[in-house]
Amino acid sequence: MAIRVVRLGSPRRAGEGMRIGTVRRPPRGVPKAEFASRDFYDVWLPELAPSEELLKQGRTADDERSWRAFVRRYRAEMSAVDRRHLLDLLAALSRQTDLAVGCYCADEARCHRSVLRELLAERGAELA
Repeated sequence: MAIRVVRLGSPRRAGEGMRIGTVRRPPRGVPKAEFASRDFYDVWLPELAPSEELLKQGRTADDERSWRAFVRRYRAEMSAVDRRHLLDLLAALSRQTDLAVGCYCADEARCHRSVLRELLAERGAELA
């Protein structure tokens, strides 16, 4: 059992389990009824996405210093009690079932999902 960190919209892997979208907005131009069948997500959990303001900062982080600033702020957002509970829940579920969490970004290294991976690992999540 484990959590995979994926790019939403990419083909699902065998045994991936439920796919959770940790994005601020649903995919554009895709009917809600087709989110899962088009490999975006089964469940939308925008509470684990960066805030709108922070999302803009992350998209323009073109050097290491600005990226580290984004990471610090995203971690601060994820330290809120309700978000910590969600992270703890996902970590616990990863020891019972297969799940996937993800975002649309092409480059995981410059995406909040890389930080989400770290946050889940810090909580003892089983990661694929």
